[in-house]
Amino acid sequence: EVQLVESGGGLVQAGGSLRLSCAASGLTFDDYDIGWFRQAPGKEREGVLCISSSAGNTYYGDSAKGRFTISINNATNTVYLQMTSLTPEDTAVYYCAAGECTVPDYWGQGTQVTVSS
Repeated sequence: EVQLVESGGGLVQAGGSLRLSCAASGLTFDDYDIGWFRQAPGKEREGVLCISSSAGNTYYGDSAKGRFTISINNATNTVYLQMTSLTPEDTAVYYCAAGECTVPDYWGQGTQVTVSS
């Protein structure tokens, strides 16, 4: 059974940083694209960052460019999302996902990130 468990969300002031973690079980990252998505209140879910297992490329949503980075620790099967220069527009529930960057097969339960002005 595949499980993705996010952690690290919380309340942060504008301009601050936050690191989200996603602990994966039941899969190996070599076989799946791994990414982060987010959904703000009243908005559709959007891709933030995704690493393609086949191409080795990292895909960025517009919101992430220059501010967010994704990294993987294969030893612990954990994927991280480092976020800097946060703004209130980054407030959302952040989800870890695995499968394909365009259509993930597995989702975590999400972690809330709230950025205060």
